[in-house]
Amino acid sequence: MGKLHMSRRDFVKVSVVTGAAFGISALAEPSLAVADDAVDKPVGGDIKRIRTGCRGCGKMECGVIAVVQNGRVVRMEGDPTAFQSMGNCCTKSQAAIQAAYHPDRLHYPMKRTNDKESDDPGWVRISWDEAMTTIVSKFDELQARYGGESLFGMCGTSRVWCMFGASNGMYLWDSPNIVQAWQICKGPRHFATLMCSSFADSWMETVAHPDVYVAWGGASEMSNYDDSCRTTVDVATRSTTHICVDPRETNMGKEADFQLHLRPGTDGAMALAWTNVIIENNLYDELFTKKWTNGPFLVCEDMEPTGWTEASPIVMTPFELKTHLLKESDLLEDGSPKRFMVWDNLAGRLTYFDSETGFWEGEEWTKPTAGKEASQENLAPGFHQGFVIDPTPFDPEIDPALFGEFEVTLKDGSTHKVQPVFQKYADRCAEYTPEVAEEITGVPADQIRAAAMAYGTPLHPEKGYGNGGIQYMLATEHANTAIQNVRALDYLTAITGNYDTPGGQRASTRAPIEGGQMGFANNGSGMPMLSPGQMEKILGRDEIPLLYWWGMWADAAATWNAVLTGEPYPVVGAFNSSGNFMNQCNTTTTWEALKKLDFYVECNLWHTPGGGLCDIVLPAAHFLELSSPRSSQGASGAMGATVKCIDPPGEAKFDGEIIRMLYEYKGLPYNVIPGYPEYPSVEEMLDMSVAGFEPKGWKVFEQRFQEHGWWDCKETEPELWGTYRRYETGANRARNAGGFVGSQGDWLPGFYTPTKKIEIWSTVMESFHPDGEWNLPTYREPPHSPVSDPDMYKEYPLIITTGRRIPVYFHSEHRQLPWCREQWPVPRVEINPDDAATYGIEQGDWVWIETPYGKIREVADLYYGIRPGTINCEHQWWFPEFKQSGSGHELCAVNHLIDNWARDPHCGASNLRAYLGKIYKATPENSPFGNPVPCDHNGVEIIHDASDPRLKEWLPTYEGRE
Repeated sequence: MGKLHMSRRDFVKVSVVTGAAFGISALAEPSLAVADDAVDKPVGGDIKRIRTGCRGCGKMECGVIAVVQNGRVVRMEGDPTAFQSMGNCCTKSQAAIQAAYHPDRLHYPMKRTNDKESDDPGWVRISWDEAMTTIVSKFDELQARYGGESLFGMCGTSRVWCMFGASNGMYLWDSPNIVQAWQICKGPRHFATLMCSSFADSWMETVAHPDVYVAWGGASEMSNYDDSCRTTVDVATRSTTHICVDPRETNMGKEADFQLHLRPGTDGAMALAWTNVIIENNLYDELFTKKWTNGPFLVCEDMEPTGWTEASPIVMTPFELKTHLLKESDLLEDGSPKRFMVWDNLAGRLTYFDSETGFWEGEEWTKPTAGKEASQENLAPGFHQGFVIDPTPFDPEIDPALFGEFEVTLKDGSTHKVQPVFQKYADRCAEYTPEVAEEITGVPADQIRAAAMAYGTPLHPEKGYGNGGIQYMLATEHANTAIQNVRALDYLTAITGNYDTPGGQRASTRAPIEGGQMGFANNGSGMPMLSPGQMEKILGRDEIPLLYWWGMWADAAATWNAVLTGEPYPVVGAFNSSGNFMNQCNTTTTWEALKKLDFYVECNLWHTPGGGLCDIVLPAAHFLELSSPRSSQGASGAMGATVKCIDPPGEAKFDGEIIRMLYEYKGLPYNVIPGYPEYPSVEEMLDMSVAGFEPKGWKVFEQRFQEHGWWDCKETEPELWGTYRRYETGANRARNAGGFVGSQGDWLPGFYTPTKKIEIWSTVMESFHPDGEWNLPTYREPPHSPVSDPDMYKEYPLIITTGRRIPVYFHSEHRQLPWCREQWPVPRVEINPDDAATYGIEQGDWVWIETPYGKIREVADLYYGIRPGTINCEHQWWFPEFKQSGSGHELCAVNHLIDNWARDPHCGASNLRAYLGKIYKATPENSPFGNPVPCDHNGVEIIHDASDPRLKEWLPTYEGRE
């Protein structure tokens, strides 16, 4: 393709290959699994249609109808009441039936009897009593010997109820250490928003149909963590302007008005360039920027930073907040350190905002009520407009300066020049003009400028808010600048009138039940707190100081290193809640670390690559086998439930019950809430979870859900969710008070930051990084790029990206489901045909992909939609057809290629994309067993063809589940 950067109008002139993968040899044979699967379905008899929520991917709130015939789930259908998913039912929900009835499901607790070097763990069945007694006693023993910090929890992509490892579960053994996918998956944006605005307000209300739809760094038409599939396709096609920012042409992006195919890893430069265009053309919301950001706060960079003792908002660890922002205490001996100074253009003098009270000097605040109903078009049935609070002017009237330089005299008599934060920010963004950004990203400057203007110019100014937010996806977080990327994008949406507005960034849905952002039954209310000083031991803190403030994960690279080296202290045991070792850090390193653990437990549906190194595995229930409350983790605003449709196999249990058992065997109370048992049953947990909405309990709630369908939380929570611009009313701080049902906060206007403003200049960042490098968002090159590492580039001349969505998979999931595997049997690497010709590679060839840190094989997929010089690998591949320990992860899992220590300096996110590599054809001469197709230890090939008879071995098994 001659031109990757194009408008929709240009697109019709160019023929683009979008489905070249059909030429792969693996799809050449007819299917066996689909053809044979229909023979064992029951006919006639009792039929039930059960409304539930699909959990086939990470989105977690697509509404579906499970059709149960004679006690078996035989079909999944879309739920027409599910406005958040528009009745969509994708391939992963259909394949969920095969997952529930899969013959390889774990039925009982198992313990290993062979050493960890053996391919055969020698699993033997044990009772739940033996499993729990062993787990608790072994962790107790390790805690007594090495300290609680020697243990850590693990967690993968959340499923609401299986997040013990991510929800401070190891506090039971006084450990601050958690290794979880959150560190590279939505976590960086939650980290950044908690620091700079309010927790998780990065979630965009895509379902509200923004006028301008921006998809940045992902393919939500395949799957996503918030709005996805039919919803985003409908939004994109109905938007006035559709902008796609991505190194590759996505299925939906090929129809975009603007396709900005940037070099991988340069998202921050692109975001700052857009912001530069917005500021230069006065397209920012001036009142919002002056009143609700710290843009007008004055910066005095040549004074000593001052402040107060603050507490982190989640784990409440104390820290010294010190900032160069000018405060009344810097000017007056008896001044307050929480009064931040601004220059009032109207009066020609200094005035202040008091972050302790939440008000401007002289302000007498009355909760605003004036406003109007939103006026979005094309909304799905069941989704409500919501009420938009009118922007309130300054009272008394002031005009805080955003630009300029002023002179102040400090209390010691010294005079200093000061500037508003927004002046500093504008200067920073001016370093990234579209022309500069073109040099960095490879996208033409005129395309960058035009896209930014299209985004920032209000199409309907009469609405009183912007064109919509930005649905940015995981590419921005799989980077050494994850936090800076998120900050730049969030500030961009905020200053253009898209913070908590229809179609803008709205945060996680607030519902009157559990089961949303904070999950359900992950831990009991009796969870102990850490001993004094334990949080200071969180792994990675020495290199990543902000982990102490955040407290929600240990750095994964530092944790695995501690396992391997014993530094800074021994790490010897882990409890894994459905996580895996392949999602971040170098997989070779993480595998070697897992092998060294003294005691390792995993709770899962089946044996996994890492499960082969476990001492005990615990069988978990599938989502069709359990009930759980559910509200949208994103801004969809939906509330409903996952409803039990069938019984689990054997002795498999709901994760919440397993966690309660750990408390019980540990001798700690699971529940301390009055009116409920110390060790509640699953049914009692469910009653507790919906008490705020249905005091009669779960059974009544479930029946209401079956009859009513999904609820719009704009109706169930009209003030905390149904109202826009909640920062005006106090509801923003109320909804952000921990994120739990019943938390109401102080109802002051503003945000959940030390200054109660959106902090463009981050006081938390400044306090932990006093050199000032990161006070404002900035861009840094990926650690191994053509620019930052030109010597490596000579030997490894291609840029590797990864992580794209696949219709039938979700990350590492579903590799053993025959419907899925026959459609997509092998990992593919997308390569531009011009590059393929250079390296002598043809469609369907097995190829080696190599970096200084490892090499793997994938199948070449020639695709003009990928930038020349870039290849796109698939991630987290393993082969459940192999019964060997590790399931062949070393053959194709892409993170074997990455630099283990290339990571974000603030949250530790691995640099999973935008690194250098090379590619060459796999041949009999350069492949083990003389076979380019990957093989197990005995030379047996992976399943790489849809006609492979091993697929039939995975067909559903309905008998023997008792």
